[in-house]
Parts: sequence; C-alpha cells; structure tokens
Amino acid sequence: MQPGNRILVIKLGALGDVVLASAHIRRIVEAFPDTPVTLLTSPGGGELLQGQPGLEVVTFRRRGAAEMGRVLAWLRRRRFAVVFDLQGSLRSRIMTRVSGARRRIGREPGFAYTHAPPVGGDSKHAFDELNNLLVSQDIDAATRDAWLYVPEDANKQLGAWLDSQGLQLAKLVLMHAGSSSRWLSKRWDATHYAGLAMELEHRGYKVIWIGGDEDADVNRCLAGDTGIDATGRFSFTELVVLGRRAEFAVVNDSAPMHVLAAAGLPVYAFFGPTDWRRSHAPGQGSQVLRHAVDCSPCHLPVCPPERGHACLHGITPAMVVERLERDGRI
Repeated sequence: MQPGNRILVIKLGALGDVVLASAHIRRIVEAFPDTPVTLLTSPGGGELLQGQPGLEVVTFRRRGAAEMGRVLAWLRRRRFAVVFDLQGSLRSRIMTRVSGARRRIGREPGFAYTHAPPVGGDSKHAFDELNNLLVSQDIDAATRDAWLYVPEDANKQLGAWLDSQGLQLAKLVLMHAGSSSRWLSKRWDATHYAGLAMELEHRGYKVIWIGGDEDADVNRCLAGDTGIDATGRFSFTELVVLGRRAEFAVVNDSAPMHVLAAAGLPVYAFFGPTDWRRSHAPGQGSQVLRHAVDCSPCHLPVCPPERGHACLHGITPAMVVERLERDGRI
C-alpha cells in the first residue's frame, strides 16, 4: 500500500478497548515511518498514548450532536488519505465515510469502507480481529505487548505515594471491585472481595482498592474492613507504574483489567455476563475466573433477579485462594 500524506486511526470506545488496540496502533505507525499518523480516541485513551513517537493524538468526548459535528468538520478539513477504523461502531463508520479518504479500512466489510479483511476466522477475540485487519493490509500482526507512554513524573509521583503509605517494601495486591455503573452485572460480590482481601492480608499481602468515581462507594466500604482505599488516586499512567510494582491483581471485567495487564502484571479477572473468549486482556486468558452456567454470557447489564447472578456468585473466595495457590502467586 502506498498512501499519500496523513493517515488517521480511529479507536474510540472505553479505555480498555483503546489499551487492547494500542499494539495495533503501534504497528500502523511503524508501517509508515515517513507518513504522519493521527489517532482519534477517547480522552482516557489520549492520556495513555499521548507522547508516543510518530503519533498525533486527538480526543473525542462522544457526547452530543455538537461534538460530533465538530469532529466531522475537522475530518473534512484534514483530508486524510487513509483511514483505519479500529472501532467498527456506527459512529466510527460515519466518521470514516465523511473523512473522504481514498482508502478506508474497516474490521469487516461495510458501507463506509473500501477495504476490509475477509469475513470469518476461528478466534472471537477482538485482538485477533484487529490483527486480521492489519494483515489484510500487508502490515505485520501485533504482538501482545501494549504501547503505553509513561512519563517520568508518573514514576516519581507513585514513589512518593508509596512512601507516604509505608508501602515501598510491601507485597502489593491490586483489587478492582467496581465497574461501569452501566454494567453492574460484571461485579463479583463485594462480600466475596472482602473475604478474599482479608485472607490475603492475613498472609502478609497489602491490598489496594483501585478505581474511579463509580467505584467510590464499594471501595470505601471494603477499605473499612481491610486494605487501602485508593479511589481516584492514580492517573492511568500511574496505574501502569503501580501495576509494575504489584504482585498480582484481582479485578472485574473492566478498564483497569486491561491497563494492569498492559503493565505486565498477572491479572485474575471475573467473567460472567460478558464473553471471556472475546474480552479478556491479551495474554491473560489462562487467568480468567468464571463459573459456567447456561445463561452465561448473557450480555445483560443487570442480572435478572430470578437468575441470582449465578455466574459470579458461584465463585467463592476459597476458590480464588485455591487458584492463586495453585499458580504459585501466594
């Protein structure tokens, strides 16, 4: 492929989706070292990828017709020659089509694209779907190493916080007991998290409860029993640094799952309502925690009461402890 100047990569979605695609974005940048590459992404994704060599980052807040209109006008002005749509949503397809680029590449055939990989394939995972897109354009497939920019001040700020908490020599375990408020069904029971945390602290580990504003209530309650409430304490880049310092993490299917996995941390993640085969953090499939029931995955944001959240309630703290022992983590 011989594009003209200016390439656009579109990757919107949640933060975890952007982290998962970061290795593919790197491959595109590497494939065109003499061509400017722009990434259109979410604010969280922009924070993690801003500063990467060879990449201009522009953020889109995905709220309201006015913001969408602003971005569409920007797309027309920039006159990109090639667009890689790594998202595949209706919004990103419209952006791709409106761009007017001569070459428009999507994850599957559609009205917005001039090129797409063949339909089919054995893997259901989003990481492999994006690799199919790259290979269809004669770009090397991505490996499972995320491409995240961590400025030096993130290391300094995290070090200062660890000092203030007396944790520099501690064996840290990170736990994310929350989720998006739109996906309450992803949450393992808080009492189970509390039981697991107390067992780990009894064995000499120090639990840190991580998350954002939507996790504040559950983290405050959990930290009342054990562990440190670090809700909202870390930027995404600081969370990467913290992940490199910890022993392992236990989390729900969430953005922190992908960020911590990208840091190289062993991540144990609960899956029930969503399909682990498609959504687990790359390279972490062997550490998925699940309980097979007929209705899983249901892709419902709230479990129907008659189901009793069986897919996640069926996983007990003792089962997680046993798994961690078997894997040599504790």
